[in-house]
Amino acid sequence: MAIIASCHTFDGPRNRIVLTDLEFPSNMYLFEGFRRYGAEIVYVKSPDAIRTDLEALLDAIDERTLLVPVSYVLFKSAYLQKVEAIVEKAHRVGAQVILDVYQAAGTVPLEIERLGAEFAVGGSVKWLCGGPGAGYLYVRDDVAARVRPGFVGWAAHAQPFEFMTGAIEYANNPERFQSGTPNVPSLYSARAGYEIVAEIGVPAIREKSLRLTRRLMDLAREAGFRINTPEEDAERGGAVIIDVPDAKHAADELIRREVIVDYRPGAGIRMAPHFYNTAEEIDHAMAVLRGIVDRGVRP
Repeated sequence: MAIIASCHTFDGPRNRIVLTDLEFPSNMYLFEGFRRYGAEIVYVKSPDAIRTDLEALLDAIDERTLLVPVSYVLFKSAYLQKVEAIVEKAHRVGAQVILDVYQAAGTVPLEIERLGAEFAVGGSVKWLCGGPGAGYLYVRDDVAARVRPGFVGWAAHAQPFEFMTGAIEYANNPERFQSGTPNVPSLYSARAGYEIVAEIGVPAIREKSLRLTRRLMDLAREAGFRINTPEEDAERGGAVIIDVPDAKHAADELIRREVIVDYRPGAGIRMAPHFYNTAEEIDHAMAVLRGIVDRGVRP
């Protein structure tokens, strides 16, 4: 994200960065920092903390908008955004789109080139099963040929091992977006996860994910728990967020009992089954959660 932002100046009339108030906090922190260079940050409020207000977001994207960072799947609710409409509106008014696919890649099929987005970013630590320290950046070819990133390092130079001083002579795409020495151990550790996901195929993973998340939702509804995730398959990524009384304690207790989940303040317990999970594990996880909610009695 920082590399992308550094490709632009914010001292002209087109200086707006438009994003929703449901974006991952790191994205907000980064773009807020560009206010010092003249950027105007516009937040579009969600009506329910689960979904984006699509019409309000589209209305906010105008001729003053430079960048639209948008999460393909929202981290807190697993809402699958209507990216096509966002990209279409942005391009109609001359804005550029940054797709954050961190919560989508590996469990939701992506067609970034078909969508026509200028940029996409993400990381390997989630559905790609690659661990931390290996992020990725996509820049559309025609955009890469003309932008000049400011946040780069020696590996972005056309002749990096000459260690030339002064202003950079940019390498071609994709090297021109490099920073310093690559994190080779993390790249190698991430490789196996990518290979496994590619071998299985994201469409097959998506089909199983929808079945398991539907099972989670049915069991949560049966237990009387609040679900902070969209009901419709077409609006849901790979996770289900379940809200129960004292959800933070419940999440800690689930982990203590070797049911691995995550907790999101203001949302609840995030359960994220992947291709290696089974229906029996879903049933077990929900039985354990019901037992915890019932005064911590083991099921």
